[in-house]
Amino acid sequence: MKNDSHTVVACFIFVGFSNLAELQKLLFVVFLFLYLVTLTTNATIMTIIRIDHTLHTPMYIFLCVLSFSETCYTFVIVPKMLVDLLAENKTISFLGCAVQMYFFLFLGCSHSFLLAAMGYDRYVAICNPLHYAIIMSKKVCAQLVAACCFSGFLVAQVVTTLVFRLPFRFPSKLNHFFCDISPVLKLAFTHMHLNDVIIFLLGIFALMLPLLLILVSYIYILIAILHIPSTTGRRKTFSTCAAHLTVVVVHYGCASFIYLRPKSSYSSDQDTLISVTYTILTPLLNPMIYSLRNKEVKMALKKAIGISIFPKKFTQ
Repeated sequence: MKNDSHTVVACFIFVGFSNLAELQKLLFVVFLFLYLVTLTTNATIMTIIRIDHTLHTPMYIFLCVLSFSETCYTFVIVPKMLVDLLAENKTISFLGCAVQMYFFLFLGCSHSFLLAAMGYDRYVAICNPLHYAIIMSKKVCAQLVAACCFSGFLVAQVVTTLVFRLPFRFPSKLNHFFCDISPVLKLAFTHMHLNDVIIFLLGIFALMLPLLLILVSYIYILIAILHIPSTTGRRKTFSTCAAHLTVVVVHYGCASFIYLRPKSSYSSDQDTLISVTYTILTPLLNPMIYSLRNKEVKMALKKAIGISIFPKKFTQ
């Protein structure tokens, strides 16, 4: 963009942590540590599921896809945030902002639908155990994953197009640490009411529809659990769902608070804190919950470690 005296660069300036200037180096160390742990734990889960044939079941296939999705999800946000914590020039180009928002929405929405697919998998395993292998075949798993990705693609494509076709003044200060929907929309010259309605409806589609499907699945699961005669059997059956339920509560709780509330309640500081939760802490929490609470994953990990430390030729 040019005028008579100078060139105006089409970019946004992040100011998400500017009020914590004296703590930015400490935040860099903390966030870098959490990011590396997240990458390590997700990579471990994907590797264990890949090499252990006993984990080649729909539940763990979905878990592997979830770990891969979260690895990509954090890569879209965290490296740029870490650079900005140490840099004086905390800018992102107009195109870079659009790309970041697109992949953030694509992966986040796919994540929401993937959790719904995992809820359906638990429903089939508990309520229809005799037909589980037929209903949840590899073909069906692939179709469910593809449907999740297509839903994420659809939401990301529409929302990103609606947001970045609006006029902006450059450079503009973006009161956040990444290109999220509400902070970017606040910088637009004009707002179209129809755009706001479409974005809100897509938020309901990406959050409330999967959550509704999960609730329906768990209603049937609860009914099935209550029909189990032994207390031990009920406890064991419910424990297989505990990790998924924990992840569901954290994911949909944070996301609904950010994206399904009136604009009048928008608070940049509060939203930055919540955003840190679902961009840094939640991707770390998910593999921790699944790996530490899941007996099969722990056994596969111990076996893999044992094989690597004591090769087969030394154990014969």
